[in-house]
Amino acid sequence: MTPIKNHIDANWDRFLEELYGLIRIPSISSESAHKPDMQRATEYWKEQLLKAEADKAEVMPTEGNLVVYGEKIIDVKAKTVLVYGHYDVMPVDPVELWKTPPFEPRIIGDRLYARGANDDKGQSFMHAKAFEYMVKENCLPCNVKFMLEGEEEIGSPSLGKWCADHKEMLKADVILVSDTSMIAPEIPSITVGLSYVEVSVTGPNKDLNSGIFGGTVANPANIPTN
Repeated sequence: MTPIKNHIDANWDRFLEELYGLIRIPSISSESAHKPDMQRATEYWKEQLLKAEADKAEVMPTEGNLVVYGEKIIDVKAKTVLVYGHYDVMPVDPVELWKTPPFEPRIIGDRLYARGANDDKGQSFMHAKAFEYMVKENCLPCNVKFMLEGEEEIGSPSLGKWCADHKEMLKADVILVSDTSMIAPEIPSITVGLSYVEVSVTGPNKDLNSGIFGGTVANPANIPTN
């Protein structure tokens, strides 16, 4: 057996209990009655990152719900991975249609059922446990930063400004997100995303004949930019 498999087997019960503790928090971002639960979820995440031996972890304010930020810097010259996740979940109504209590995790067969087990507490927790293992075994090859938000299920209205305000802190070479899909249950899949940029240019308000205006009025598409 590989060392990672041995580690998983030796800590399986603990992993589940720690994940269950997060899932049992009804952190529903769209319902104001769950504001205290949102706070509880952030504190739980902060504790988990510190237990995994992050250099630091803190709960940070935004104009909306809180963000949990954590990091471990092994070398300022090393590459940096930013792990994104969200701790908020969707509402559970109509609750009478649930076959199991939405915030009481149940394993049926080889699957875990509960609100947030799949979107996105389970995936985020997987990254935290992988991080914990690599730190413990002294095999972490890069710097790691965690950013866990509480508004994904309502469109992340506060995250953009928060990221802009903390762009130096969030600098990374790649962002790792597992709130994605798989091709099939038995086929691990990697979704690769690219950054898209919208560019606005200013130029004439109507078409100009190049034979008459060429060289006099510049084409915005040909103007060098810094």
